Amino acid sequence: MNQKVFVKMKDICKSFGSVKANNLVNFEVNKGEVHALLGENGAGKSTLMNMLSGFYKPDSGSVFIRGKEIKFNSPKDAINEKIGMIHQHYKLVDVQTAKENIILGQKGNLFVNNKKLSKKIYDIANEYGLPINPDKKIYDMSIGEKQSVEILKVLYEGNDILIMDEPTAVLTPQETKKLFQIIKNMASKGCAIIIITHKLNEVMEVSDRVTILRKGKTITTVITKETTPELLTNLMVGKSVNLSIKRPEVIKSEEILKVENLFAKNKNGVKVLNNISFSLYGGEILGVAGVANSGQKEICESIAGLYPIESGKIIYENDDIVGKTPGEIINKGISMSFIPEDRLGMGLVASMDMIDNYLLKEFHNQKSIFLDRNPILKICNKMIEDLQIVTPGVNHPVKQLSGGNIQKVLIGREINTNPKILITAYAVRGLDIGSCHTIYDLINEQKGKGVAIMFIGEDLDILLQLCDKILVLSEGTVMGIVDARTTTKETIGHMMAGGLNSKEAY
Repeated sequence: MNQKVFVKMKDICKSFGSVKANNLVNFEVNKGEVHALLGENGAGKSTLMNMLSGFYKPDSGSVFIRGKEIKFNSPKDAINEKIGMIHQHYKLVDVQTAKENIILGQKGNLFVNNKKLSKKIYDIANEYGLPINPDKKIYDMSIGEKQSVEILKVLYEGNDILIMDEPTAVLTPQETKKLFQIIKNMASKGCAIIIITHKLNEVMEVSDRVTILRKGKTITTVITKETTPELLTNLMVGKSVNLSIKRPEVIKSEEILKVENLFAKNKNGVKVLNNISFSLYGGEILGVAGVANSGQKEICESIAGLYPIESGKIIYENDDIVGKTPGEIINKGISMSFIPEDRLGMGLVASMDMIDNYLLKEFHNQKSIFLDRNPILKICNKMIEDLQIVTPGVNHPVKQLSGGNIQKVLIGREINTNPKILITAYAVRGLDIGSCHTIYDLINEQKGKGVAIMFIGEDLDILLQLCDKILVLSEGTVMGIVDARTTTKETIGHMMAGGLNSKEAY
């Protein structure tokens, strides 16, 4: 690793109103280094990187790039300093080729020499080990290929300081291994790479150093090979944290929900659910694994009565609920907590406070024509205490909370309504380690009460530790259901990519 300092951020301060997002933060990244940035929700990671990307200006402090102090007034200034951001959610034009996406926004591209352009892209791709066909359409690519295009866009622009936000969030284990090799190749070629992630095992595998932020301040920077996931967690949280996830034994109960031969198409007539069949049992957690857009969202919304079904059945208490309204389904005790990218796009009303958002789910249980807010007030205050929701109070609009705290409000409401079936999609997305374990404990409490639980997640390590069985999806098709106690990440990754291990699936 070359020790030349590419990025130095000294005594950085940034406030939003009365909230100090960054308070005298110090952060350095060397040439040829993979540097992980860790911290709980609200620790100041995103704010710090937004200043390095030119989106925010620090209130005070200094930023040095390759030894020279730089004042960023816009993202363009950061680009001019060869700083590139690779976002978690890809910003690609699906109907265009990789080559067309790569040159979008580049100067002097009104007339291009296709052969020279393709050769340049091939040369860069080969240098860094990126598996790219420049003439392949984005809509024909796997998730891993799309990410390679995003990385190639940044490298094509000549950037050698790269910021990667949750780079493995939607990748299979096989794609993650390929990405780590690409990252190491980029570092070996002299790039300085900053990774923001919540996955400690990945931090340990790919990074050279780790900087920990807590409550807007720099706690320390450690050499990765000299630390452990437990120590990193303790530094993030400020106290000792048990990283183990409990998996209580299943007390067998009856089948509560059965999905039979479910087919559905999207608005363009493309099949998104292809002969889906599975069952949910009381006191059992069924995990769902799959790369992005494999049918997870459509399954959730179908069960909740929000997605049109072409054919098939969803049986609950000997009743086919296909065609029933969401209200009728909720009245039966089916609770769905779906956490989309836009957390306020489904489930919560942005302008309402916690109490009113809770009443949206509970008003049908109130016997009087006048809504009684007092019982809900007590429940919401307990949610704030149990989930450590950071809010000025129960009457504060949820849209003014951080993304992680909005997520806690939604999952807390769903669990507190005493469902018979609980469907959670990405319940811990974006949450820090302490909040994640609080959610896992709450889900296990529901399991102990005999609730049938579907847990859709992105982190295979968590699915393997928390769930009893795992249903694996690929392009809207069930590839199999495996026993979480005996299967491996590699087996699940193979199934997610479209393969089927017939010995394990049942």
